[in-house]
Amino acid sequence: MTLPLRRAGMSSPGNLSEEQVHCSICLDVFTDPVSIPCGHNFCQACILGYWKSSPLYRCPMCKKSFYKRPDVSVNTVLREIAEQFKEMRLKSMAGKLAKGNKWTVERRKEEDEERLLEDDREEEMKGVEENVTRNVAEEKSPEEAIQPAPPESPSWREVLCDVCLGEGRPKAVKSCLVCLTSYCEEHLRSHAARFTKHKLMEPVANMEDRMCPKHQRLLELFCKKDQTCVCVLCTETDHRAHYTVPVEREWTEKRAHLKKIQVDVQQMIQDRVRKVEEVKRSVELNKASAKRETEDSMQVFSELIRSIRRTQADVVALIEEKRRRTEDRARDLVTELEREIEGLRKRYTDLENMERTDHIHFLKNFPAMSAAPSVHDWTDTSVPTDVSVGLIRTAVSNLEAAFTKMVDKLADGEIQKILKYTADVTLDPDTANPWLQLSQDRRQVRHLGAWQDLPDHPDRFDTVVIVLGREGFTSGRHYWEVQVGEKDDWYMGVARSSVNRKGRISVSTAHGYWALAMKKGQGYRVSTVPPLPLALDPKPKRVGVYVDYEEGQISFYDVRARTHLYTFSDRLTEKILPFFYLYCCDKASDTVVICPVAEKALIQQS
Repeated sequence: MTLPLRRAGMSSPGNLSEEQVHCSICLDVFTDPVSIPCGHNFCQACILGYWKSSPLYRCPMCKKSFYKRPDVSVNTVLREIAEQFKEMRLKSMAGKLAKGNKWTVERRKEEDEERLLEDDREEEMKGVEENVTRNVAEEKSPEEAIQPAPPESPSWREVLCDVCLGEGRPKAVKSCLVCLTSYCEEHLRSHAARFTKHKLMEPVANMEDRMCPKHQRLLELFCKKDQTCVCVLCTETDHRAHYTVPVEREWTEKRAHLKKIQVDVQQMIQDRVRKVEEVKRSVELNKASAKRETEDSMQVFSELIRSIRRTQADVVALIEEKRRRTEDRARDLVTELEREIEGLRKRYTDLENMERTDHIHFLKNFPAMSAAPSVHDWTDTSVPTDVSVGLIRTAVSNLEAAFTKMVDKLADGEIQKILKYTADVTLDPDTANPWLQLSQDRRQVRHLGAWQDLPDHPDRFDTVVIVLGREGFTSGRHYWEVQVGEKDDWYMGVARSSVNRKGRISVSTAHGYWALAMKKGQGYRVSTVPPLPLALDPKPKRVGVYVDYEEGQISFYDVRARTHLYTFSDRLTEKILPFFYLYCCDKASDTVVICPVAEKALIQQS
């Protein structure tokens, strides 16, 4: 049965709606048209072929997906209308072709004008990009400057034709904002000939993202208030009275801002590249330092070993000398004793002979023979069995003095090294106990001898006369020097930032304090548990404090004597702050001063 065109609502080819007889895949009049569940129609071969190249069964028009391929059958009514349209189109083909050629010329002229405007915009943005790139490249090293930029995402560079089938689909040249489909050059000609009122644009992927989901209109405006793209109808509904601008203008502004962000990010990259180079250089310097330290340690310990061996040899030689002298003396004693023994034996023999003589002879010789023999009194004479007493101790004491001298020399070298880690330490007035008075530059503190009415700050020590430093440390190495002068009541060192600020406080490592202290009448000590006394002579008047956070090392030095006083070794897990504790007194005390390390040379000259 053949349906007249008037029954289909069309009296002539000019009255027929092309969407009703046109397949959006092959861009030609339907051949065996079929309907799919979303209501759109396609040639049976076209839609089945389209589904073969897609993992999901999706409608090319509305993009609705079906997880199971729908059953399709030929729409006989639409097929008859399409066949009648083909017959009628043949009669007016000549006029259509002429009109189409005229339209093509005009359209190409419009497209050329649009392309020229777009080229101008692209040239302007390219100039901006080149300026940014040139400014950034000046900060790059030669190696970085020649590195290629990362490739852009394919979705920005290559948009494939949505109509063509198969793996090797050509690139799209335009995208239709009405069909939400991208076309290659061949399909674009057929599309433009049939849909003269459709709006085309440069090819982009995901065309559905450019349409308003509520009104199915092109997203042409940008709402400044809600920071979102809207269509014209949105400005009459949800975004009424909102300030909107064309998306092109907002894109230009945002892109300029994006360039600034790119410059900032590139600068951050450069900063981190330089930091990487700095770290690498530090590793090399550390390696060289380790080599020097190894050589120095070998030299030091070799000298110590030589000193020990030299002292050992001296002690052994002295012991041997004492042994020989003892043997010589013993030999002389034995010789003298043997000589006396020989004389006494002779005397004993003479006494025996006299005992056998007659009375007259006996009495005549008795006075001479009865006299005590002339011999030495050996009662208190002895030979010591010990070579010496205190010889080894004396030798070790002398060795200890040499070690101390070497340790002092090494301490001087330590101070020279740690000077480059000088930190700018100032005091925090919000932590100072009301008995303490700080200088205006926050580098001096003294016990005022009177209570000050200060705000009850949560960080302030209310009972113990302590003030903390403003600057804290969570990593790295730091060094500062403190002038204590003749003051004899103080603690100084570092404390955990979480130490208790209220009530009575025990200054010890158990409570988060690593300190050197001077207590009048008790001398120097460190805040170990229990406190460890230190015999320091001379008294340090300027103390250097050195912190190595990663190593957990807190060291104290006598800056004037250039000697090491004491080192804590602990595990540091939180922020630490310099601290000062000045004991209570009834009158104003001497000032404790945080001194610039640059004054070291002046101190050495004084």
